[in-house]
Amino acid sequence: MKNLVLLVLFVFLSLSVRSQEQTRLDFSYADETVEDVLLQLEEASGLSFFYLKNWLPKDRFSGEFKDAELEDILDDLFQNTVINYYIMDDRVILTENSIIYDNFSQGFLKRTDTSATTITSIPTREKAPIFYEENVAQRRILTYKIGRENTGIRKRSYSLSGNVIDVISEEPLSNVAILVENERTGTATDVNGNYTIQLSPGEHLITTQSLGNASITKRVIIYNDGSLDFQLDQDLEQLSEVLLDSKSNENVKEVFTGTSQIDVQRIKTIPLVLGERDLLKVAATLPGISKAGEGSLGYNVRGGREDQNLILLDNGLIYNPNHFFGIFSALNPFTTGSVDIYKGSIPTKFGGRLSSVFDIKTKKGNPNEFSGEGSIGPVTGNLALEIPIVKEKSSLIVGGRATYSDWILNALDDPSLSNSEASFYDVIAKYNHQFDAKNELNATAYFSNDQYSITSDSLYRYQNRMFSLTYDRKLNSNMDATLIFSNSNYDFNIDYNTEFANSFTSGYIIKDSKIKLDIAHEINKKHTLNYGLSSKYYVVDPGKIEALGNESLVVTQELAQEKGLESAIYFSDAFEVNEKLLINGGLRFSIFNSLGPDLVNSYAPDSPKNESSILSQTQYGDNEFIKTYSGLEYRLAARYFLLEDFSIKAGYSSTLQYIHTLSNNTTAAPTDIYKLSDANIVPQKATQYSIGFFKNFLDNEYELSLEGYYKASKDLLDFETGATLFLNENIETETLQGEGKSYGAEVLLRKNFGDLNGWLGYTYSRSLIRLDSPYASQRVNEGEYFASNFDKPHDFSAILNYKLTQRFSFSANLVYQTGRPVTYPIGKYVFNNAEYVVYSERNKFRIPDYYRLDLSFSAEGNHKIEKLAHSFWNISVYNVLGRNNPYSVFFVTTDGEVKAYQSSVFSVPIPTITYNFKF
Repeated sequence: MKNLVLLVLFVFLSLSVRSQEQTRLDFSYADETVEDVLLQLEEASGLSFFYLKNWLPKDRFSGEFKDAELEDILDDLFQNTVINYYIMDDRVILTENSIIYDNFSQGFLKRTDTSATTITSIPTREKAPIFYEENVAQRRILTYKIGRENTGIRKRSYSLSGNVIDVISEEPLSNVAILVENERTGTATDVNGNYTIQLSPGEHLITTQSLGNASITKRVIIYNDGSLDFQLDQDLEQLSEVLLDSKSNENVKEVFTGTSQIDVQRIKTIPLVLGERDLLKVAATLPGISKAGEGSLGYNVRGGREDQNLILLDNGLIYNPNHFFGIFSALNPFTTGSVDIYKGSIPTKFGGRLSSVFDIKTKKGNPNEFSGEGSIGPVTGNLALEIPIVKEKSSLIVGGRATYSDWILNALDDPSLSNSEASFYDVIAKYNHQFDAKNELNATAYFSNDQYSITSDSLYRYQNRMFSLTYDRKLNSNMDATLIFSNSNYDFNIDYNTEFANSFTSGYIIKDSKIKLDIAHEINKKHTLNYGLSSKYYVVDPGKIEALGNESLVVTQELAQEKGLESAIYFSDAFEVNEKLLINGGLRFSIFNSLGPDLVNSYAPDSPKNESSILSQTQYGDNEFIKTYSGLEYRLAARYFLLEDFSIKAGYSSTLQYIHTLSNNTTAAPTDIYKLSDANIVPQKATQYSIGFFKNFLDNEYELSLEGYYKASKDLLDFETGATLFLNENIETETLQGEGKSYGAEVLLRKNFGDLNGWLGYTYSRSLIRLDSPYASQRVNEGEYFASNFDKPHDFSAILNYKLTQRFSFSANLVYQTGRPVTYPIGKYVFNNAEYVVYSERNKFRIPDYYRLDLSFSAEGNHKIEKLAHSFWNISVYNVLGRNNPYSVFFVTTDGEVKAYQSSVFSVPIPTITYNFKF
C-alpha cells in the first residue's frame, strides 16, 4: 500500500512540474551554515525551500558563482552531504538520502494481472528508486540511512564501515562479528575495532555478536558508501573463574621453532636489579638466551656472539640496547607493547644476522583519553604518557626514563668503580594515525644517552638515535602491505683529560638508513604468502683521535670512512597441507656491496696478511663498488600435530651477516669496532637445524617444550692474540676468520595462570670456535676447537610468582650458570734477565659457577574503578644470598709472584623499593 502511495505521489509531482526557463544567478556565500545559504537563495531566486532543520549539517561552507544555474549552486552546496533536492514550480523540496523520481525507466512498472500493479525486479545497475517497508515487528529497531542516492548508474554494492567500542571504557572491541540477517555475509572487527563490509543497495538488518557484550541490531538503508558505528554494553554473567587467552595454544600451533614471547604486563613483579622492570633481562631467563656476565654488553643466543642478534624497535635497528655497563636495558617497558624473539626458524622477512631477531613493538597510545604510567625507584624514574590527538583517529605515546643517583657505584666491589659516576636517560615517542579501516601510519623516534666516568681522568659517552616510519595499507580483504623507512645512529666517545701532554678525545660512529616493502597475501585457506624487498645503506666512521686541550701533544688520526649497501628480496609460503601438517618454506636472496672511497690492500696469497705481504694498493672513488657478496638463504619450518595439544616441529635456516663487531672486552668500550665486510674480510655464514616437541596440559594451564639444535658457522671474525684493534688502518692484519659450532637442548616448563605461575628453564649448550691457518702466527690452540668466551654448558632459571590475595604477591628469581671460560697463566720463564708469564691455551679454564637468588614482594593499592590512580609498591632484594659472583678474573705480577684477582659487579644483597602508578 505504501509503495502505491509513493507511486501516486511521484506521478502527481511529475504532472506538476512547470517547464520554465532556468533561473541564473550571481551568488556568493562565505563561512555560512546550509540553513543561512538556503535563506539567502530564497531571497535571491524567489523560490521557497521545504526541509526539516535536523537534516541539515552543522558545517560551514563557502562558494562564489557568476551567472550560474540554481542546480549548479545546489549541487556544489550538497555534494558532501546526504541532501538531495527536487525543483517544482516555485518550490524546492529537499530530501534526506533519497531522490524524488518524476519518471521511471522502461519496464519498471509491469502489470501481472488485471487487478494489481507490482514492482518487478530491476537490473542492479539501472537507475531506479530504493523502496523499503516499515515492518511492524521492526519498529523498535532504529533505522539508519547510509549515504546519498545519486542519479548516476548504481553500483552492485557499496562499502559500509565503522568502529565498535565498549560504551563504558570507550576502548575499541576486536573480533566482534558484524552479521547481516537473512544473508550469508558478515565480517569481524580488527584489533582497533574497525570493520568494513560490502552491501547491496536497499534495506538490511545488521547484528553484532561478541563474547562479553550485548548484541545490537540496526536497520540500515544503503544508498551509497558510508559509515555506521556501534557502542556495545557489557553483558556479563558472574562465574567462579573464567580465563581467556587468545594465544594460549600458540606454542603448539605455530610453525616456527625457537620462538619466545614476553608478556610485558606479567613481568612487573619479577625481582630484578635495582627494581627496574627489564624486558631483556627477562629474556635472558628463557632457554637458549644468556649473558656473559652481569656487566656484559650483549646477549648470546644459542651459542652466538653478541653482534649476531638483530634488535629491532618498531622496525628500526638498535645497536646497543643497554645502559650502565649492561646492568639496565635501554628499552622502556612502559611503552613496549610486545616482544617476539626468533632464535630457531627465522622468518624470511628478517635478515642480516646469524643468531636471532628481537622484534620489539611499541604500543599505540590511547586515542580516546589521556592516561599514563610510571615508576619511582632508588636509581631511576620512569614516566609514559598516552595522549589523544584526534579522538578515535590518532594518538601519541611518550616515554622517558633517567637516572638521578650515583650511589650504586659506591657499593660495587671494584676499587676502579667505587669512586666513579654514571648517568643515563632515554626517551621514546610514537605517533599513530588511523586514516580509515585500510590505512594506518606509525612514526617512532628514540634517543638514549649514557655518560660515565670509571676514573677521574676519563669520561665515556655513547648514544643511540633511531627513527622509523611505517605505513600499513590493506590492499584488499586478503592482502596487506607495509612500507617501512628507518634510520639508526650509534656513536661512542671517550675524553681522556690528564695533567700530562697526552689528553685526547676519540670515538667512532655507525649509522644506517633502510627502506623495506613487506606484503602479506592470503591466497586461500591453505596458502599464505609473505614477500618483499629491502635495502640498507651503512656508513661507518671506524675511529678517530684528536688532541684535547692546547697543551696536548697527541697527533690527530682518523680512519677512512666505510660504506656498504645491503639489499634483499624474499618470499615465503605458509602451506597448510592438512589439518595436522603446516609447512612454511621460503628463500631470501641478499647482496652486499662494499663501497668507496677506500684504499684497499692486496696481499700475497701464500703469506699471512701483514704489512710485509702487501702486493699493491688500489684507490676507489666515492660510492664505487669495491667488492660484492651475495647468497641465497634458505628457511624451512614444519609443524605436525601428534595430538590436538601436542606437536612436533622442525626447522632449518641459513643466514648471512655482512657486518661484524670486534672486541676483546665484555663491556662497552672504545675498542669495540664495527667492521663491514670488504675485499679482505668476508661475510659470516651459518646454518641451523632444530627440532622440538611442544605439549600443553590442563586446558593450556601448563606448557612444556623440549628443543634441540645444531648450528654450524663459517668465517667468524676474531682477533689474534695481542691484537691492536682501535685506530688500526689495516685491521685485517690483526683479525682471523674461523669456524664455529654450537649445539644444545632447551627445556621450558611454564605455568600460565593460577595463584602460582611462572616458568622453569634449563639449557645445556656448547659454543666452540676453531681458528686454523697454514701459518702458525694465525693459528689459535693448534687449530683445534676451543670454548668461546660465552660457552656455559649449564644454564638454569626459575621465575616464580605467588599471589597471596588480589593485592599481595611474592616473586622469586633463581639463576644458575656454569662459569664462563678464561685463560689462566700456567707458568713463567726468564729471558734476558726478565720474567715472563706463560698462559694456557685460550679459554681452557673456567671462572667459578654463577648463581643468584632474588626475592620481591608486591603490594597493590585497592582496585576501585573510580580513583585518581592505581598503584603498587615493589620491594625486592637482588642477590639475597650475597653471592660474590666473579664477573672476570685477571692476573697481576707483584714481586715476582703472579696473583689472581676477581672482579664482581654485585657481591652483596641489593635491597630496593619502587613505587609504580598508573592513571
